[in-house]
This record gives sequence, structure tokens and C-alpha cells, in this order.
Amino acid sequence: MKILVPVKRVIDYNVKVRVKPDQSGVELANVKMAMNPFDEIAVEQALRIKEAGQAEEVVLVSVGPQQSQETIRTGLAMGADRGIHIEAGQDVEPLAVAKLLTAVVGKENPSLVLCGKQAIDDDSNQTAQMLSALLGWSQATFASGVELAGDKANIIREVDGGLEHIEVSMPAVISVDLRLNEPRYASLPNIMKAKKKPIDSLSVDELGVDISPRLTVLKVEEPEARQAGIKVESISELVDKLKNEAKVI
Repeated sequence: MKILVPVKRVIDYNVKVRVKPDQSGVELANVKMAMNPFDEIAVEQALRIKEAGQAEEVVLVSVGPQQSQETIRTGLAMGADRGIHIEAGQDVEPLAVAKLLTAVVGKENPSLVLCGKQAIDDDSNQTAQMLSALLGWSQATFASGVELAGDKANIIREVDGGLEHIEVSMPAVISVDLRLNEPRYASLPNIMKAKKKPIDSLSVDELGVDISPRLTVLKVEEPEARQAGIKVESISELVDKLKNEAKVI
């Protein structure tokens, strides 16, 4: 079995995001970038499935500029076998990414696609669902437990009322949640080995996908600064302020 894992290059989660002065987007120049944390969890799960003898190959695919190959190298250092880089010089919206991944699935013919449930830059949470619809495959979202059994996958997903257990048929698209696992650190020997692992480059034109944007960003603003709290002298004063000023009771 082959597992395909899409990975995205995003601003490192430890970095404070700054809005551009012209409010056209967020500042990316001289900003530390990293693999999307949810995608990192998907890579880890794919590697665990392979180590359990249930898969033969883990292939990473990333859509973006040339620097996206660094993100792929990170996954290769964790233990993935090879990578595919789809060169795109602009921000690619979830539907376009899903169409590009559909084309890659047609070339690679994997049995399972493991995705992060969302990217921390746009928080769209759409690509996995769109990919499943385009492929006509089973889907399971927000997985906090994944177990393969033959041509079935048993998924545990968190819902408002607790945990939901579902079974889907393979091939399938599964998007993973934070509680699924703890991604491993890449060892120095594996980092060195990753430099020799192959990364194939594909262009958008080769895949025959139109990635023209369908959305227009009008303006990006920082959230309002949080105001300092106040101290009250009595419970009656607290109730009065909650009722008449905050209007929450």
C-alpha cells in the first residue's frame, strides 16, 4: 500500500504574525517558516502505519514556491520515502489544491491520503473534504485514532458529545487531529539521508489544473487589543456592571 501525505509550508506556530502596512495580507518576508503542525501529525501517522508493515511507501506532496521543498525535506528526514513538489508561485486556494492533489493521486495511485485537518495560516479546513469529493473516495475527518484492518479503516473522531467510532472503506481520505499522535524528531543521520531522497517537480500546467483565485482578500486587520480588567468593590457592583455595561446577564 502507498500512502500520500500533503504537507504545507506555513509560518512557524511560534512566530507572532504581523499584518502588512497596506493591510493586503500578512508579512512573510524574513519570517521563519515550517511544516503545518497538523500535516506533521499526518506524516507521523503514515510512518507508523509503514513501520507496522501495513504500507510500503510514504510519499509527500507540497504545493507552493521553491522553498516548499524545504518542508518536504523535513518530512523526508522524519522517514518518508520521497517527495513531489508542485510549483506554484501564488497563494493557492483549497479547491485548487484539491484539484492538484486529485491529479497527483491519478499518477501515484495511493490507497490512502492522510491530511492535516487544516492549515494554521488560513484555517480553511476544506482541502481534505474537497479531495474526497473529487476522487469519489471515502472520507473521515478530525481523526484522533486510526487503525487499518484489511480494506477498512477504523477511525475515532472527537465530537461535541464525546468520541465517535466509524469505519470507512479503502481507498480513503483521512484528515487528522492534534490528539492522534506526537510527531517524532528527525535524527541527524536521517536529516543527512533526506538530502539524497528524491523530490520530483511538477508544474501546474503539467497537471492541467486552473489555479486562478476565486476569492479576493479585501483587507486584513489585526484583532483589537485586549482591554485591561477592572476591580469591583462588591458583588452587587459586579452584577450591576455585568447587567448594564457588559449586558451579559
